[in-house]
Amino acid sequence: IEVGHLGVFIVLDLDLDLTDTESESESSSSDESDVEDIEEDLEYVLILDDAKKLKALATAFLHPEASVSVDCTATARCYFNRNSAAEQEDVEASLYRSSVLDDITALKKLASDYAHPEKEISTENPNVYGRCYFNRPSASEQEDVGSMQERIAVLEDAKNLRVAASFYFHPEAAVSMGNCTAKARNFFSRPSAVEQEDFDFAEEKAQILVDAAALKSLAVDYAHPEIGVTTVDATACGRNYYFRASAIKQEDIVDAKERAQVLSDAAFLNKQVGDYAHPKLGLAATDSTVFVRNYFFRASHVEQDVEYYAEERAQILANAA
Repeated sequence: IEVGHLGVFIVLDLDLDLTDTESESESSSSDESDVEDIEEDLEYVLILDDAKKLKALATAFLHPEASVSVDCTATARCYFNRNSAAEQEDVEASLYRSSVLDDITALKKLASDYAHPEKEISTENPNVYGRCYFNRPSASEQEDVGSMQERIAVLEDAKNLRVAASFYFHPEAAVSMGNCTAKARNFFSRPSAVEQEDFDFAEEKAQILVDAAALKSLAVDYAHPEIGVTTVDATACGRNYYFRASAIKQEDIVDAKERAQVLSDAAFLNKQVGDYAHPKLGLAATDSTVFVRNYFFRASHVEQDVEYYAEERAQILANAA
């Protein structure tokens, strides 16, 4: 009997002794039993063939590097060079990519070790040892548990004091409370509250302060006309204080410089006249290395009469007159 399945033909030799010597009186039940046995054998052979083909196909997919053994007349195309194959990278690019990925993995692990020193280090080498990150000689000084708890308590107290100070400085702020049964009295209406002024007096005081600020600004403008004027109104305009029609006549720069030079020369001449008219006045100098000679005892001075001769000469002149 020949059985065809997926282009493969299997010849099953079955020894069927169908001789003419068999008895024609063989029962129909024996014939049916033989037919059933033949069908079972055929089904068993087909199942084994399918299993064999599936095994070969699975092996081909799982091990594409295995060589294919076929009939010498069979032909096939390369799995990797077929037209519909995905583009493959060459060996050098593959090796370079693997090296880059290894470097990235090593850098990622190193960065993770630095960023998370608290993570445990796992190693398969029993001879490897390491030092504690926090107890190493170059480690930053760590505070102990007691100091840490004290610092936390101080920060908590400071936070509470800040809240209390905020309550005192901003009594108008609303109070938020998570306890629905909590109650409180009015800050402004309590018996110990400072006496508050009524609404009319508050408005009048505010108006007085506004007027005082405006008068102060006006006084500053008159007292200091050199100060620039600032305004937010783009349509505002003004005249020059010094070029207005009622302004006092100003001298030009040339006259001002000449007047300043004349005053400087006059001051210098006044000083010279004072020095000649009053030689007895002491000289003031700030230079410690400056020295002078006596006006009356200098080498070029005019000879002076002694006091006796001067008095006698004056007496003679008086008598002659």
